[in-house]
Amino acid sequence: MNYYFHPEALQEYSAATRYYAEILPSLAVNFVSQIENGINQILLHPQAWQPLEEDVRRCLVKRFPFGIYYTIEEDDVILIQAIMHLSRAPGYWKGRTAR
Repeated sequence: MNYYFHPEALQEYSAATRYYAEILPSLAVNFVSQIENGINQILLHPQAWQPLEEDVRRCLVKRFPFGIYYTIEEDDVILIQAIMHLSRAPGYWKGRTAR
């Protein structure tokens, strides 16, 4: 199974990584590791998380207040719609579409 990031989700991921790196470089490394762990879990078990709305699912990131919002596209490709801080207004990413 493959995956790709919506461009805005990739920007969110980069911004959060930079934020944690400014606080403590090892914190950024841990953040990236936890995001990668979450993505790997999604790839192994994409149906494990219940849909929040329509076909969008959320995997919570361990040790950080973030969720990985994703959809399962055609041919079992995962689209990462958002890497969202959980205190952010829900649904801000809803207008995002596949490639």
